[in-house]
Amino acid sequence: MLILGRQVDESIMIGDSIEIVVLEVKGGRVRLGVSAPGDIPVHRKEVYDAIEEENRKAARSHPSGGASLALAIESLKDHPKNSQED
Repeated sequence: MLILGRQVDESIMIGDSIEIVVLEVKGGRVRLGVSAPGDIPVHRKEVYDAIEEENRKAARSHPSGGASLALAIESLKDHPKNSQED
């Protein structure tokens, strides 16, 4: 794990397209701003974990083991109506 120290209004870059900015530090809480392309999902870790768990449950309950569900989700991602504009 890379550990970086930053102050308010300083940022870090992940690759060429993701910027994380420290917006505020107050009372043990840090507010971050994340700038990322629309095709890269950004979630708090606890939300991401909940989404993953729901996906696992859905895959287990589907007769094909979720393979067709995964294919359907991937095809939706590539559909022009589902792409996000900046």
